Amino acid sequence: MNTNIRLSVMMFLQLFVWGTWFTTLGLALSSNGMSDVIGGAYAAVPIAAIIAPLFMGLISDRFFNCEKTMGVLHIIGGGLLLLAPSFIANGQGDRLSWIITLHMLCYMPTLALSNTVAFSNIDDRNKFPALRVWGTIGWIVAGLVVGGFAMSSSPQIFTLGAVSAISLGVLCFFMPKTPPPAKGRPVNIGTLLMFDAFKMLGNRPFLVFIICSALICVPLAYYFAYTAVYLPQIGFQAPASTMALGQVSEIFFMLLVPFFFRKYGVKIMILIGMLAWVARYLLFAFGAPDQVVWMVLLGVVLHGICYDFFFVTGFMYADKKAPKEVRSQVQSLLVFFTQGVGMFFGYKIAGAKFEAVKNSSDELTAAIETPAFGFWESFGKMFLAEKPVVEGTLVQDAMVNWKVFWTFPSILAIAVAVIFAVTFWDKTKSD
Repeated sequence: MNTNIRLSVMMFLQLFVWGTWFTTLGLALSSNGMSDVIGGAYAAVPIAAIIAPLFMGLISDRFFNCEKTMGVLHIIGGGLLLLAPSFIANGQGDRLSWIITLHMLCYMPTLALSNTVAFSNIDDRNKFPALRVWGTIGWIVAGLVVGGFAMSSSPQIFTLGAVSAISLGVLCFFMPKTPPPAKGRPVNIGTLLMFDAFKMLGNRPFLVFIICSALICVPLAYYFAYTAVYLPQIGFQAPASTMALGQVSEIFFMLLVPFFFRKYGVKIMILIGMLAWVARYLLFAFGAPDQVVWMVLLGVVLHGICYDFFFVTGFMYADKKAPKEVRSQVQSLLVFFTQGVGMFFGYKIAGAKFEAVKNSSDELTAAIETPAFGFWESFGKMFLAEKPVVEGTLVQDAMVNWKVFWTFPSILAIAVAVIFAVTFWDKTKSD
């Protein structure tokens, strides 16, 4: 099979696995009487992201081919996900958090490994977005499958994730051979703790880039953890499918990244991505009181700019700045600070802020009847919302609280954007 085809399939399944359960985990928990553990369950993800790079520095960068390491990790991680539905059914939030943590300890290293496999088997880094876009398509398809089969609030999202992870694990053994980038170099504590990559923080532009990348992930956590809880209360009946619209826009903007990267450079692109997060949360906030569907939909669709102009540009910038022998470590370093440190504090802060919304949100969720619909019908429900009709002031009370909830991350995002605009200057060419 052609190398590009294999890499594309790898990228597709890489994010399909995550997209099956991550997008609507909050809804699945709130619908099963476990809304109080949403923040903790999501916080398990960045904990794994913080720990995972240690594995990268010690083992995958030196001893085993990247594709084989990915295969083993996905198979183990998929097996762990099979246990999650029973923990939700029994209301065992602590055990569920442990399973998610263990799964993500397997999954997080594969984010950097998949990037390494891709960059190592293409002759031009500007071809990376064309491969990475298949990961976006994978996330979209996962959302459509979950939403189409009315699984958005079901614990079975984990079963789907488990099967896809195991399938990807097997496929990884047929990926192009990608030797460990630091093979033959002696192992030491500096390698284990990514000291080679951390040395790059001595470069001021790269340091500012890493700090702001971590900070912007604090408001980012709000979107992933609570959008799926918010959408049904606006009236969206297939939230996983609706959120997939964000990835559809991501495909469009992904293909434009190489052009804009060369034309405008890393600073302008990342700054636009940050400002898109500001716009998204303001749309969510001011669309809440009157349940303005177009504002919420536009906030979802902005995901293309939010993600591509920030994260994909960041991956490319990190790969360009890093010496060849530590590129894998630097990709891990970026995951460590974004998906790890930044998202950890983001989920904790979002979880604390959700306490003010929790009671009204839970009551409204319980009052909304989940309609039955077929797979193809779900495609129409991506764009449409029917305002929930419930007695009393449940809707109004919840929407007032949601407005306050979404306003806070917009303030955080604009603060980070200002810091980045003022402090980041890098003369490195973006060709």
